[in-house]
Amino acid sequence: MRIGLFVTCLVDLHRPSVGFVAVKLLEDAGCEVVVPQQTCCGQPAFNNGDLDDARAIARQTIAAFEGLEHVVVPSGSCAGMLRLHYPELFEDDPVWDERAHDFAGRVHELTAFLVEVLGVSQTGATWNGRVTYHDSCSSLREMGVREQPRRLLAAVEGLELVEMQDTDVCCGFGGTFCVKYPEVSARMVSDKAKNAQATGAGLLLAGDLGCLLNIAGRLEREGSTMQVRHVAEVLAGMTDVPAIGESDRT
Repeated sequence: MRIGLFVTCLVDLHRPSVGFVAVKLLEDAGCEVVVPQQTCCGQPAFNNGDLDDARAIARQTIAAFEGLEHVVVPSGSCAGMLRLHYPELFEDDPVWDERAHDFAGRVHELTAFLVEVLGVSQTGATWNGRVTYHDSCSSLREMGVREQPRRLLAAVEGLELVEMQDTDVCCGFGGTFCVKYPEVSARMVSDKAKNAQATGAGLLLAGDLGCLLNIAGRLEREGSTMQVRHVAEVLAGMTDVPAIGESDRT
């Protein structure tokens, strides 16, 4: 199966290891992984009403991934933009509307693709310790991702998953939301960090890097020793790189 990996801006700029582990997970499951030339998914422009730029980005992305069976994204937020909002951009353009719908039908969030399309039930990874998982808004509400990462984590040898209170409540990142409403955002991520630490877990996982960077920053400011990682890093058994935020403190 030949699939295209949409890496995402945050992975490319802040956490390239997530891209590498996504490739490993997909190749271990028997896929041929292609990484076409790509830029942003266009979500910042779309969310701020700059629809002309969002369409220009969407056209470029759709063209880059044509001919590939599936498009896999290690981010529910970007996957939601590609699958749900690209078709909205071209409702009045018959040619691009068809191309956008064809593209959107091939888009998957990484853990959902592993479980639902490839039938992966375990990845052979090990992690000795207690972890907790944050459900990002876009992954949960736009892409329907909840049980898929938990199913894969349940098969990780030595891992104990402890659910935090309000795991499905927003962490306060929300792209430009945290910039426009910093006081509200700060309170939301403080609550998220408190709930995560109350589980006694030493590691917090999620599937969206924006959430992970936000939560890691709050935990660091509170002096917490809790690690923060993308779920794919644990599933691929590639946790030799520093946890998110740790490299900034060394």
